Amino acid sequence: MSQTAHPSITTLSKERLMNVLLAPHITEKTALAMQNSNQYAFRVRRDASKPDIKAAVELMFEVKVDCVNVVNEPGKARRFGKTPGRTQDWKKAYVRLAKGQSIDYEASRKA
Repeated sequence: MSQTAHPSITTLSKERLMNVLLAPHITEKTALAMQNSNQYAFRVRRDASKPDIKAAVELMFEVKVDCVNVVNEPGKARRFGKTPGRTQDWKKAYVRLAKGQSIDYEASRKA
C-alpha cells in the first residue's frame, strides 16, 4: 500500500484546517469534562476526520493533542409553522489535551 492512500497532516492546507473547527461546544457536560479530564468539545465539519481535527486544534490553539473522539449527532424532527421538517445532522469532537496544556477561548479570540 502506498503512503498516499492516507493523506498526511503535512499535505493538508492551512486554509482547510482553519475550516475544520466550526465552534466550541460548551454545555454542563463539556464544562465538567474540561475540569476533570482536560477535554474540550467542538462542533466540527461533518467530513472531518480525527487526524484533521487533531491538526486543526494544534494549529489554531498551539497545544499538544493527546486523543480525539468524535460523535455524529443526528438531526431532530422540528416543525416549521405547519410544515414538518428536520434539523441537520452534525458532528461533535471531544479533544483531550496533553498534561499541562489548556485552551483559553478568550485569548484565542483576541489574537
